[in-house]
Amino acid sequence: MVDKSELLHVPVFVDLPDDQIAWFLSQSQELHLQPGDVFFRQGDPSDAMFVFLEGEIQNRGELHGETVSLSPKPGDVTGVLPFSRMTKNTFTGRAIRESRLLRFPAPQFPELVQKMPELAKRLVGLMSDRIREVTRMEQQRDRLAGLGKLSAGLAHELNNPASAAKRATSQLRELLKRIRDASHDLGRRDLAPAQKAEIEKLEALFTQPAEPPADTLTISDLEDQIDSLLRSHGQSDLWQLAADLARKNVKPEALESLFSILDADTARAALVRIAASVEVAGLLNEIESSTARISDLVRAIKEYTYMDQAPVQNVDIVKSLETTLTILNHKLKRGVVVQRDYPKVALLINSFGSELNQIWTNIIDNAIDAMGGKGELRIRAYCEDPCVVVEIGDNGPGISPEVKAHIFEPFFTTKGVGEGTGLGLDTVQRIVKKHRGSIQVSSKPGDTRFQIYLPLAQAPA
Repeated sequence: MVDKSELLHVPVFVDLPDDQIAWFLSQSQELHLQPGDVFFRQGDPSDAMFVFLEGEIQNRGELHGETVSLSPKPGDVTGVLPFSRMTKNTFTGRAIRESRLLRFPAPQFPELVQKMPELAKRLVGLMSDRIREVTRMEQQRDRLAGLGKLSAGLAHELNNPASAAKRATSQLRELLKRIRDASHDLGRRDLAPAQKAEIEKLEALFTQPAEPPADTLTISDLEDQIDSLLRSHGQSDLWQLAADLARKNVKPEALESLFSILDADTARAALVRIAASVEVAGLLNEIESSTARISDLVRAIKEYTYMDQAPVQNVDIVKSLETTLTILNHKLKRGVVVQRDYPKVALLINSFGSELNQIWTNIIDNAIDAMGGKGELRIRAYCEDPCVVVEIGDNGPGISPEVKAHIFEPFFTTKGVGEGTGLGLDTVQRIVKKHRGSIQVSSKPGDTRFQIYLPLAQAPA
């Protein structure tokens, strides 16, 4: 039997009159639970409030496609609360070890409000705290989900150039060995200064920055011409060398000088070294391009997160938009064409920079999804004193009037279970308001536009 003094140690019952406590106890049922006992089940009608007295319990259930687990402490109140609109339990309550609870039936809530108005007031506050906590969890989940999607895309973007650089360095080892062997072969021969100079001249000429690559048919013709030239000079097994030189746009006539001043074996050694040097130059260009891409992505990540920067600063809107596009490039390159319309002068906003990027990320990501990953994304920035206006549009199917009326509501989503939490545009609206701005939406099939108005900052002196 629960004693009045025991209930008075529960926070929401502290300092309540004895007669009210006695009435509450008279309407409640004491539950003694063994490990594994269920005291309410997800999906069942919400018909009771529970006061947790002692032991250990766990509330576990599915929320927006994910399993959520909560562990109330003795003194907590769980289950349905007065004025709650919950009709079915969202969790299953289960005892982890031997526990005691009080069960108060929901049909008695109207009488509870009359007889215990202070308790009713405290329970309303508790319900508000619960809503805030669930909202916080959803927002955190939304941020983590967004971060996960960005991370997966960035990992893919970083992996491509990293793999290319790794592949090139692996090929370099073989080519450097080939150059070394060919150089030793040439070193054993008694070459005149003019012969050495000709080999070095061709090597320098062919390792210059490459011209734009020719088409496949041209390369094939060039390969046949080089191979014919080599065969005419007794080099019938250098077809791979011919292919390598053709890809670098080496002309057959440029090789004639070697055979005019060198014997066949010396010309062969020189060609092997020259071809390997040409391949090395190409691989070095590939490594340089790959590492530059990695560097650009890392810089974009630092700019996107405003790492090592002041949290509030004057942000260049165009730079912020372009950084976001770089971060989302893994989704854009699948078939989205970006049309840009930017002013020639910088548009600055005094902003929490990383939060500003969340606006662009959520809207652009939604636009890409709406277009099914293929279409035209239109981004425009302009000044409409005293505001900067950013317009993000797409040529997707549009937003129906019924959906448009709810897109900024928390937890509203048209995506399937596990695909969206409905907090993306709610987050956008909160961030825009935080920056003392506003957001407008217009939509029809083939033309959906989000216009974000943000106060223009004065350029720093």
